[in-house]
Amino acid sequence: MKTALTKIVTLLLFAGLSGVVCSTAQAQQPPPEGDGWVSIFDGESLEGWQASENENTFSVQDGRIVVDGERSHLFYVGEVADHNFDNFEFRADVKSMPGANSGIYFHTEYQEEGWPSKGYEAQINNTYEGDPRRTGSLYAVQDVKESPVDDNEWFTMHIRVKGDSISIAVDGETMVEYTEPADVERPDNMSGRVLSSGTVALQGHDPDSVVHFKNIYVKPLD
Repeated sequence: MKTALTKIVTLLLFAGLSGVVCSTAQAQQPPPEGDGWVSIFDGESLEGWQASENENTFSVQDGRIVVDGERSHLFYVGEVADHNFDNFEFRADVKSMPGANSGIYFHTEYQEEGWPSKGYEAQINNTYEGDPRRTGSLYAVQDVKESPVDDNEWFTMHIRVKGDSISIAVDGETMVEYTEPADVERPDNMSGRVLSSGTVALQGHDPDSVVHFKNIYVKPLD
């Protein structure tokens, strides 16, 4: 009886561990090319990207973009769709270090200084204490109160924009489904938070916010 119970417990533990491994591996797998997905990061350089105010915040290490430094934003300025996306999907694998704050802007445009004034932001923030908006939020528009993922672990951020609708998913779990009203009004400090078209940008928030990105893809939609 004891031997049988031990075997059952071992099998359950192995199954649980296998599920974790499979889930982690799945989160890091890039979308299949040939299905409309196009890579916008070559894993070796920042070709096709342009950083604002503090370019040293961004570097490429071991096939990933590492964000580590003063406030800066890294804008995609490459050839895919002439870096001007209207209806599209975006996917990236992300790893956020403890206490980090970051985000992915979309429908934005290059800006030399400050926080991008145009477009929306998909928030990355698992444990940063200075802001309660957690990973998966559509920043300051539809916010998530609890992060669905942990620091130091890879997860997949998936953004989809189609018509007046925005969805944000983290590891396959939908965190936000938002439809922008036809007569949307924003406060003056958020006047640019509306759907239009534009590029994507990765955020470097502050020197204590270290975040890694890899497997960065977009899929333009009709």
